[in-house]
Order: sequence, then structure tokens, then C-alpha cells
Amino acid sequence: MANIIPFRAIRPAKDKVHMVVSRSIAVYSRRILNAKLETNPYSFLHVIKPDHFDKKRSKSSQLFKKVRAKFENFCDEEIIVKDDNESFYVYRQIKPEGTYTGIIAGVSIDDYINGKIKVHEQTLTKREKIFEKYLRICDFNAEPVLLTYPDQSRIEQVVETVTEKEPLFDYSTPDKLRHQLWSVDNYHNITELIEAFGEVDSVYIADGHHRSASSALLGKGKRKENPSYTGKEGYNYLLAYFIPESQLAIYDYNRLVKDLNNKNVTDLISKISVHFKVEKQSSIYKPTCRHEFSMYLENEWYKLNLKSREVTVSNPVEGLDSSILTRYILTPILGISDLKTNSRISFLGGLKGMEGLQKEVDKGKAKIAFGLYPVGIEQLKTIADTGNIMPPKTTWIEPKLRSGLTIFELK
Repeated sequence: MANIIPFRAIRPAKDKVHMVVSRSIAVYSRRILNAKLETNPYSFLHVIKPDHFDKKRSKSSQLFKKVRAKFENFCDEEIIVKDDNESFYVYRQIKPEGTYTGIIAGVSIDDYINGKIKVHEQTLTKREKIFEKYLRICDFNAEPVLLTYPDQSRIEQVVETVTEKEPLFDYSTPDKLRHQLWSVDNYHNITELIEAFGEVDSVYIADGHHRSASSALLGKGKRKENPSYTGKEGYNYLLAYFIPESQLAIYDYNRLVKDLNNKNVTDLISKISVHFKVEKQSSIYKPTCRHEFSMYLENEWYKLNLKSREVTVSNPVEGLDSSILTRYILTPILGISDLKTNSRISFLGGLKGMEGLQKEVDKGKAKIAFGLYPVGIEQLKTIADTGNIMPPKTTWIEPKLRSGLTIFELK
């Protein structure tokens, strides 16, 4: 069962929401980030990066104290305000590729600790500890973890009822996305959602492994420091956005390599042909099924099909196309064994398409590109259910959530 709670969110003032809420800071180039911070005093980026223009870089504790101070400043100026009632929140994101509708809630860290919230990605202890310190000092969580669960009609009925009403927020952003938010503060609907999620056996982290791990780390530490804790304190929960499996979009995550590892094109294709059927294409090619890849090299597109005799792996991770590409091409032919640390390889999310891969190679940023077929939700769940871990950069998952829309206090 998933143990969820409603909460009193701190949200942008209605007339400023389109100026406050931001994308994850990691997606902005320095030029665009500078422009946003210089021209928009209401952007939540000022809270996330309060010393951006300081010449001297703050240490983490100093920086997090500045984050907290800026957050309090936003509250004092009523740029962001706290709701009167505890609520769940229905958030809908509408974009050209699809519509995503889910529920924002607090979810117990015990569900994460006990494995009810299942993982498919390995976390780095150093990053966990940094974000745990961030949560401890800042005392709020501004960006939910993305969780997915098997479709449940009982939950969807509540969502349908809620979204028939006028939303709290309904605004668009320059990236052509429309955002809508509803509160669920009706006692009957709150009770229904709590009971319905209590019937969900497992939920899966789609995005936010480090944030989940850090929230659990903080909660366990706080419990030790406060042995008389009641379990109702905010630190016993992490902020989550629940979306049904049918609405989760998993895109391919493609590979770019800077050089051919001292090989010429003829030699490279010959070596690849040992494990793959290689066919030159007349135009841009996108893989159409598992174990099929596209390759762009020297202004030519190729289709690579793994030879059937090679598909003998029973381990769900070894059967992933990202693993197959590494095992048969990246490591033995191109000399790349560690995808996390090797500077010769980079990655491009599937929303950029095969056209994006071609553009990067044509600009000289890479010598060769590989397109992969997207991982399916059942593959992701199988890996999580069996306690396995996916290779780095295997999935590009949508929707990407916003910072500062519904802020969860940890007090």
C-alpha cells in the first residue's frame, strides 16, 4: 500500500504563478539563466540560486542558508502563500506530445525504506548527503519526485470529478506547455484517495531517485534526534507526483561518441557486423523495435539489427538495448566502458529525435551517433521488481515537473 497525506502547500500568488514557477535549474544554459534572473524578480530560480551573481562561491551550508532566507523573503512579500486547508493537488501538463494528469501528495518515507516505492536507478551517496543537508537547512521541498503506479479506476474517478471544476491555476509557458492545478480539499475525495492508494501494492520511481533517497535519509536522521516523534512531522514524508502508468511517457535516450577510437569507417562497420546486421539507409532512420538501433556516421544513416542468436540473455538488465549497445559496440569497439565518467560519450534525450543526433554530429560535436528504441514500462517495472539497476541514461521520462508550484514544508 502507498501511504499518502494531504498537506498545506505554499503556492505562487495567482497573479504571479507564470512568473514564479520554473523548470529544473539543470536545463538552463548559463546565458538563459542569467537572463531569467536579471529580468524576472519573481522567478523561483532566485530561491534556488540566491548567490548566482556573487563572485565568491558559497559553501553548501552557506548557500542553503541563503536559499532559506530568500524563500522566507518570497513568503514575506507574498510572492508565494500558504494554503488554509490541507489538500491533495491534481496537476495537469498539456504539451504537443501528450497530456499528463496526476496527483501531488506527501508519501511516507517508510514506503521508500520498506521497498514499497521501487527503484531502478543507483544513487550516489555523496549526492544523497548533499541534498539531505539542503532539506535539513532549507526545511522545504519544492520539486516532487515523479512516481508511477498501475492505473486504478477509483483514483481516476476522483481525478475526473475534481478536474470538472475551475482550476486554481491555468497558465502557459514559453516552451508551449499548458499547466493546470486543482486542489482536492473535500473530505470525501481526500478519504477516497487515501483509501484507493492504500490498495496500490507498489509504486515506481520514474524520476527523482536521489531526492527520494535524500528525503528518507533526512527522515531517519530526524527520527533519531527526536525519539518522541509522532510520525506526522513533515520530515516523515517526501513530496511526490503520482501519475498512472498509461500516462507516463518513456522516450529513448541516445548516445553520441566524440571519435572512432582510432578506427576508420570500413574497419568500424566490419567489427559491428560481427553481432549486427548492418544496412545503409537512404534517409534519417529511427529504430522501430527492441534490439534494433540506428547509427549516423560520415553523413550516412544505418540500421543495426542484433543477430537473433545473440538474444540469449535472461537477466532483464543485460537484455536492455542500452546494455547491448555497450556490450557489443561501445566497450569492445569504441573503448568506452564507464558511461558515467568517460568524457568521450554524451547523451541526448529522445524528444530531440534522430534529427537532433544528426545535428550534433554535423556540427562536429560528435563523430558517431546511436539511436535506441525506448524502454517499455513493463521492462522498467521488471528491473525494479527484481532489484536490478538500469545503466546510466537509459530512459528519458516525461512529464518533467516544475519547481515552486506546490511547496511542501518539512517542519
